[in-house]
Amino acid sequence: MRILVTGGAGYIGSHTCVELLNAGHEVIVVDNLSNSSFESLKRVKEITGKDLLLYEYNLLDYDKIDEIFQSNKIDAVIHFAGLKAAGESVEIPLKYYHTNLLSTINLLEIMRDHEVFNLVFSSSATVYGTPKTVPITEDFPLSATNPYGTSKLMIEQILNDFYYSDKRFSIVILRYFNPIGAHKSGKIGENPKGIPNNLLPYISQVAVGKLKLVKVFGNNYETVDGTGVRDYIHVVDLSLGHLKAIEKKANCSGVHIYNLGTGIGYSVLEMIKAFEKACGKHIPYEIVEPRSGDIAECYSNPQKAKDELGWSAVYNVNQMCEDAWRWQSMNSNGYNE
Repeated sequence: MRILVTGGAGYIGSHTCVELLNAGHEVIVVDNLSNSSFESLKRVKEITGKDLLLYEYNLLDYDKIDEIFQSNKIDAVIHFAGLKAAGESVEIPLKYYHTNLLSTINLLEIMRDHEVFNLVFSSSATVYGTPKTVPITEDFPLSATNPYGTSKLMIEQILNDFYYSDKRFSIVILRYFNPIGAHKSGKIGENPKGIPNNLLPYISQVAVGKLKLVKVFGNNYETVDGTGVRDYIHVVDLSLGHLKAIEKKANCSGVHIYNLGTGIGYSVLEMIKAFEKACGKHIPYEIVEPRSGDIAECYSNPQKAKDELGWSAVYNVNQMCEDAWRWQSMNSNGYNE
């Protein structure tokens, strides 16, 4: 298939491009490179020995995106593009709603006009809000605690309404838990701009000497050691979930929703210990006040993806940390070497 990957130069997008190319698909990337790097796609080509096409366009530019569909016969779309920092979304909510919603609406209208009916959407476990129990299944009540999460939830509703209006579409919604790790080559990985928002890149930068210590937000939760518990999934496992979704659900009309996680929760302190083992260094940390909106536990029940897509995570937490450290140690400044 010829697959358009929006946001394909980003962390998850670039790893997914690798798996799509390795599986024999043709890849077209559209990315405005506002939160990503052309270097990642250069390295995707090095890893796979295959070429891809890049359009450096913004999804908000309707005419430019329409031009891509006019110039290429596209079979399916994987939609990663959007703003993604939960904390930042609280500070600039209108920008998040404008960018994430309008870009998706543009994409859907153009897909419909060009009769491209297969879509995989990058959603998030944030749509579960504060779950009353764990593990989380796809039928849990939905809510959100920040504008980023709300934008994902609103897009899910848009996709459901859109399908109801045009049942030719096959729409797969993938709800990620916490992606970490990197490609085993060490050539591509997570490349946050500025101070990382997520735990593992922060730990990595402490290990490489860019940051002094890890701030652990709270240690009085009802968990194994008092720190927050999350479901961490290797980015390659996550990428393979997109490949399975494309291959299993192409032309299967409906809205199909899946959790992508390991089904295992690890605490912040357990992750620090696992990373210490991977890098052979002591990782200093300090306990600070919990952040508003943080929850004690969040981990998935991924059984539906296993049953319907034939997908399950295979990497364990030690492998995730080893691959993350290989990327960080080989690229101390990310793609900005």
